[in-house]
Amino acid sequence: MLTDQYPRVDLSHTPTPLDSLNNLSEELDGPRIWAKRDDCTGLAMGGNKARQLEFYLGDAVAKGADTILTTGAVQSNHVRMTIAATRKLGLEVEVQLEERVAGRRQEYYDSGNPFLMKMMDAKIHRYPIGEDEEGADRALYDRAEEIRKEGGNPYVIPLSGNHVPYGALGYVKCAEELLEQFPQLSLRVDAIVLATGSGMTQAGLLAGLRALGSGIPVYGFCVRRDQTAQAGRVFDKAQKVAEMIDCQGVVTQGDVWVDDRMLGPGYGQLNAELLEAIRLTARYEGMLLDPTYSGKSMAGLIHLVASGHFRRDQTVVFLHTGGTPALFGYPEILELQ
Repeated sequence: MLTDQYPRVDLSHTPTPLDSLNNLSEELDGPRIWAKRDDCTGLAMGGNKARQLEFYLGDAVAKGADTILTTGAVQSNHVRMTIAATRKLGLEVEVQLEERVAGRRQEYYDSGNPFLMKMMDAKIHRYPIGEDEEGADRALYDRAEEIRKEGGNPYVIPLSGNHVPYGALGYVKCAEELLEQFPQLSLRVDAIVLATGSGMTQAGLLAGLRALGSGIPVYGFCVRRDQTAQAGRVFDKAQKVAEMIDCQGVVTQGDVWVDDRMLGPGYGQLNAELLEAIRLTARYEGMLLDPTYSGKSMAGLIHLVASGHFRRDQTVVFLHTGGTPALFGYPEILELQ
């Protein structure tokens, strides 16, 4: 296995299912759509971060850490699942919540992920700036230094791109998993569609697929930054991951496909295409998408189908990255539909 040289803890229910979205495929009158159900990873309501945390916390445990620190938005799936993972492993945890989304109702701060964070008894800090990755990381490292002086052994899971992307190794393993599942289901897959934010999932999946000899294109729909910035971020991380698994050069710039048409008006903000994607997927498949990540990537997939990008005889896999708890922070979804 490509990642065997890295320490890992077992946090997720894998392999996750591949479900055929027959009703949605017929409604859209396009390619056959399947969903890779990484919302079913099982850690505190699931999501793609479980795979990533297996490697971050594997590294932390190997280094004897007793306290984990990380940062994210108020409705962060990563933060919620990091807390859950530390509770499972018997570690202390401190998290930092950033004000990334302006003008939200009170439910955004009390329901969904924040509710679960409090239920799991995390120590929560606040960071007032929403678009300052380096500053948010510095605040984490400052707090880690304080813990160190108090006699603890902290481990920081940072946000910015300037660190070893251990989390992306989780999606190298997912690439291996998918390439085992496809022949079992007699699938010839023409594309994989996902949300791209930190870039970990897309970079890891790309590096894993190319290292294993697969040329399946990976379509990333931006959820935080524009496509020029995101393409550079994903390519840089994919190169780092390829080096980590001793497969330098397997990912080229031409492999990185990102699109920001569903991003507006910004991170964690609603738009008409997102609302329609959430509605259609719930109505025709009983599958719940979140307003920040999976909803926007499904909106992107629906756009590609409507524009004729995919033929009816093709097969597309939608990577459901989870995030369901965040739905409860957006009560206006029902009002706007």
